[in-house]
Amino acid sequence: MTSAPTSAPTYAAATIGVPSPVLSVAPVTLPAPGRAVDLEVRVSVPVSGDDLPIVLLSHGQGPSNHLSSLDGYAPLVDFWAAHGFAVIQPTHLSSRRLNLDPDDPEAPLYWRSRAKDMSRILDGLDAIEAAVPGLRGRLDRGRVAVAGHSMGGHTASLLLGARLTDPGSGAEVDLTEPRIKAGVLLAAPGRGGDALTDFVVEHYPFFSTIDFSAMATPALVVAGDDDPSPHLTVRGPAWHTDPYHLSPAPKTLLTVFGAGHGLGGISGYDVAETTDENPDRVTAVRHLSWAYLRSALDPADPAWQKACDALSADPGAFGRVESKTADGSTPS
Repeated sequence: MTSAPTSAPTYAAATIGVPSPVLSVAPVTLPAPGRAVDLEVRVSVPVSGDDLPIVLLSHGQGPSNHLSSLDGYAPLVDFWAAHGFAVIQPTHLSSRRLNLDPDDPEAPLYWRSRAKDMSRILDGLDAIEAAVPGLRGRLDRGRVAVAGHSMGGHTASLLLGARLTDPGSGAEVDLTEPRIKAGVLLAAPGRGGDALTDFVVEHYPFFSTIDFSAMATPALVVAGDDDPSPHLTVRGPAWHTDPYHLSPAPKTLLTVFGAGHGLGGISGYDVAETTDENPDRVTAVRHLSWAYLRSALDPADPAWQKACDALSADPGAFGRVESKTADGSTPS
């Protein structure tokens, strides 16, 4: 049992409340017939409280062996769970720790399997509640969100309604998960076509046809303005804002000034691969994403509006927010 950090910058003006100690249980194993291995997840929840909204968190594909698994993203998970969410993290088949057969037709990124993992988790909530001490009956299954970083952002995009063409069959793929009501895309991939490097087109052709025009579920897109991702795109940092600009409202874009792909270090504490390590930036991202999810899953919750008001009033703000709504307006 751990306690999450409690510091809260002024831009997170929402009434966050006293953090709860966090109970984290892993691995919880869900039988997965037809999958290369059974699905293992980590479940992190506050030790008290009921009607907990659920966040499914999809890991990215960094160079570390274990951060891209159920053991990553503690800076986000600890905070979200300490402040009222049940966070469920799968180890996708793309994780380096599994060391699966590289000749599998879906290897190495397993784009379809990743999305199906999240639906499998929602199908298995009874088993998850039974496996975690004191959790039974505490989950609010009507308030489910998905969050994902980098390749996990691609996974989240598909669950929120983005489409692509299967490069093997040529068929359009729709993996929209209707039980998911909101999302957070963190440094997520943008559009395909001429935005991609030749390497990506050759080795990861599923990226080429991503279409955000049907991604109708409300989402917060978080992008660093110093995240060029030259191994993936020729468009520079703007590529990571495509899920906002190319999808229908309601959507919100949080641009983080000076942030690289790690958004300050969200994938783990003191991670050497983070090129833009900045604890204050991590604090900002986790607070703003928490506030967004609170209000997206409960429109009566003022957390997001309060956080945005404080952000806009701060002359030294770490970033900026813009939004588009269903009626065509674009409030800041």
